[in-house]
Amino acid sequence: MMMLATGFFLGCDDSVYKTKTVEYMINEPVFMSATEFRSKEIKTKSAQPIKEQGKICFYDGYLYISEPGTGIHIIDNRNPHQPTAAGFVELDGNTDIAVRNNRLYADSYVDLLWFNLSNPGNPEYVNRLENVFEQALPPIDNEYNYDYTKCFVETDRKRYVVVGWDLKKRTETYIEYYDKNRMVMDAASPSANYSNSGSGGGQGVNGSMSRFSLYKDYLYTVINNSMSIFDLSASEPVKAVENLPIGGNVETIFSYGENMFMGTPTGMMIYSVKEPLKPEYMSMVWHVFGCDPVVVENDIAYVTVHSGNFCGQNTNELIIIDVSDVKNPAHIVTYTMKRPKGLGIDNGTLFVCDDGLKVFNATEPQKIMANQLVHYSGMEGYDVIPYNNVLMMIADDGLYQYDYSDLKKINQISKITVGK
Repeated sequence: MMMLATGFFLGCDDSVYKTKTVEYMINEPVFMSATEFRSKEIKTKSAQPIKEQGKICFYDGYLYISEPGTGIHIIDNRNPHQPTAAGFVELDGNTDIAVRNNRLYADSYVDLLWFNLSNPGNPEYVNRLENVFEQALPPIDNEYNYDYTKCFVETDRKRYVVVGWDLKKRTETYIEYYDKNRMVMDAASPSANYSNSGSGGGQGVNGSMSRFSLYKDYLYTVINNSMSIFDLSASEPVKAVENLPIGGNVETIFSYGENMFMGTPTGMMIYSVKEPLKPEYMSMVWHVFGCDPVVVENDIAYVTVHSGNFCGQNTNELIIIDVSDVKNPAHIVTYTMKRPKGLGIDNGTLFVCDDGLKVFNATEPQKIMANQLVHYSGMEGYDVIPYNNVLMMIADDGLYQYDYSDLKKINQISKITVGK
């Protein structure tokens, strides 16, 4: 923000007033009419090149990869040594996915869509619930804030959907006044106008970066500061309750036992879902400001914190926490890492996307760094799913798969390239 001009004048009460003119950059929303947005045909097309890494979900031998804002790639992974691209569902505004009982659920900006997976390689669009993610916004690929007023106050969000951003430079003038050495900023300050930017039957397995999670007959989704709960027990999903304000700008959600573990920029939040429609706050484990996913096994939570444009400080850590008492989680140990992102845990083996892929024997948390099993470098891993002795990792340049059936001989078995 750059000051352009300043002026002073005296008020009748001897207060000193000062005008300021500032320049700043802000993301203004790009809108599409809801009618146009929902008129687009949705069907499974032939396989397309994967251009960008995204959220992942594994189900019944197939891997579903969400390409941010674009759609869902379908990979036939029944033979992980030779995975093949099976198709692509073009879906504007998609970020997250989940699968339960032959149904694929996916967000599309403000809507929740579902697909029939009787043929897992060819999802069949069924229907959508409209405007269930009222606060959903497209990702921002720069460090600037967005205009909250234009997004949510000045625009009818039932008639228009935010589908992108237009970065603009603004020049505004506002007033500050000084009274007895105290400064108060007038409400006309531009800072008031914008906000900070976030197996045939059964269920699929999601990566740690997911904002969708399943528990019993319910789908839990987190977007920004709220949780939505959908009842999946009938032929069509139903939004079961009003959105639950949870704060924290939640980024990820992971189901373990009767609890939801949520990663936020400032810590790990735990909610009980013992009563599925009445999530109850249990506790919060604070950490330094940073982006973080979490996974849990045997009452031990593993959290990675990584630096980045939208996360603040330059801190990169693996944090291990005892969550046997969810109301009083206890910190075990913190390790410094290079820049960790997604992670997974399977029967005491920990997989972390850090400087590529690192695999650890995690049976003794205090000795994890001394028990690194393998380190594959040369790519930037984003997220992982360990399942049935196969580790699936989506990275900046491809989908990598590793056989870890023999922990002494973990080896790469395939790769599908990602990139333009």
